[in-house]
Amino acid sequence: MSSNKLILDYVYDREAASPDTVYLTQPTGGGAVRDYTWRQVLDEARRMAAHLQSLGLERGDRVALLSKNCAHFFMAELAIWMGGYTTVAIFPTEGADTVRYVLEHSESKAIFVGKLDTWAAQEPGVPENLPRIAFPLAPKTSFDTWDAIVGRTAPLTGRPARTGDELAMLIYTSGSTGQPKGVMHNFAGVTRASEGIVAEIKITPADRALSYLPLAHVFERAYVECASFVGGMHIYFAEALDTFVADLKRARPTIFISVPRLWLKFQAGVLAKMPAKKLDLLLSIPLVKRLIGKKVLTGLGLDSVRLAGSGSAPIPAELISWYRRLGLNLLEGYAMSEDFAYSHISQVGKALPGYVGVPLAGVDVRISEDGEVLIKSPGRMVGYYKQPDLDAECFTADGYFRTGDKGERRPDGLLKLTGRLKELFKTSKGKYVAPAPIENRINEHTLIEMSCVSGVGQPSAYAMVVLSETERPKMKDAAERQRVEAELTTWLKAVNSGLSNYEELAMFVVISEPWSIENGMLTPTMKIKRSKIEANVEPHLDAWYGAKKPVFFV
Repeated sequence: MSSNKLILDYVYDREAASPDTVYLTQPTGGGAVRDYTWRQVLDEARRMAAHLQSLGLERGDRVALLSKNCAHFFMAELAIWMGGYTTVAIFPTEGADTVRYVLEHSESKAIFVGKLDTWAAQEPGVPENLPRIAFPLAPKTSFDTWDAIVGRTAPLTGRPARTGDELAMLIYTSGSTGQPKGVMHNFAGVTRASEGIVAEIKITPADRALSYLPLAHVFERAYVECASFVGGMHIYFAEALDTFVADLKRARPTIFISVPRLWLKFQAGVLAKMPAKKLDLLLSIPLVKRLIGKKVLTGLGLDSVRLAGSGSAPIPAELISWYRRLGLNLLEGYAMSEDFAYSHISQVGKALPGYVGVPLAGVDVRISEDGEVLIKSPGRMVGYYKQPDLDAECFTADGYFRTGDKGERRPDGLLKLTGRLKELFKTSKGKYVAPAPIENRINEHTLIEMSCVSGVGQPSAYAMVVLSETERPKMKDAAERQRVEAELTTWLKAVNSGLSNYEELAMFVVISEPWSIENGMLTPTMKIKRSKIEANVEPHLDAWYGAKKPVFFV
């Protein structure tokens, strides 16, 4: 890792060395796209930086971004940095209350509004006196527009610099356990983590990536945006959910990251076209295995991927094995907002399904006496914004971050996560149950998209499950429902056979309304909001346990 360059230096060097190389490709509707070269990206960012300075903001002031992924998010981040300010990205799916909370808590002095699906519902969360700038793809507003501003504003010149200890960004956590916290990252930490990611993955300007996971989350921010600032890879953007496959095929990414729920959805889409037994048979035949795998990956738009990653939440080991049989180099990693996504990654020769990899360069790891994973990372946060009491709680006396995850390490450094300390619960049998590993096992069945294991104070644990998209519509048919009930009953026995007596599940409860970001059951990064899901079904628990059935449909 470099010891003196900062992330803006990498961007300026790229502008100087490859000014006319296409850096960003943005869909503009109807299959059309617009390419932006490094020269164009930096020119627009410099002009916007000059405009922000004209607003009278003080150095270090926070400027917010509320937008889905797009080219102008990258440009705005650079403009904020060059202007001397700190970025605050808000998840584009957040409601007005959370938007207002983040803006007020961060004391943001301006906001960029971009691609959004629910702006009318979000707008009340933006104070009327806050300066607002609309991206080209923003909903129709009366705000000053990006294009108008850059058209009339002269650019900053030279290489506007920041110091390593200045704040680059506040990353507000996605709120799976309560009110979002503002994680502070300075330019030194962001740069060192980004350099490490680029070195580990060997990112070059020849690489391509599709940016579609929320940029407000550290995973996409580090591995796609900031890694491209340092490594120079070509970034494509997704236009919409229904164009996603076409967007993928346009990008033909060489590097592709996703979250477990989407890897499961991709698998379900494949198995809807080709039954699992037939695909397994074809993949077992040496002469056709490679051809079949290539065909499946081409259909997904992933045929050029040299490295695929899964993060943000645990992924079933069987799912990783399934993709690897297709020939996709799918690797699991482990990190968090507090270390700027720089912690663990699977490597060639050090990758086992069920393990999240080995420490990245410069990362130090140990396991505490109670089994908690403790980490020192070059990407370590400065602290929690306005919450110094949390800083004291989250670090050991010698500077290790308390991750809140339980884990085990092999002699070769491979880390296996065994649950969240705060998610452990006791049944009436008096022993703690870790839900995440059990959920991972449950989710290996192709019928199931998501699950949530609970049972606080009950005679035994139970699991709520959401069926896959292809199975849910079939539940109106009595025969199909019986088939699913029989399969789940068998699967419940299989899952229980691998659990300790005190962990065994009393039942599967099939939830009819899928958990989603919109109904508040998932975070913006598609992790389950455990407490909300549990509270939603609590009134029914006594009846379910009293009936003593292995499978319920509710």
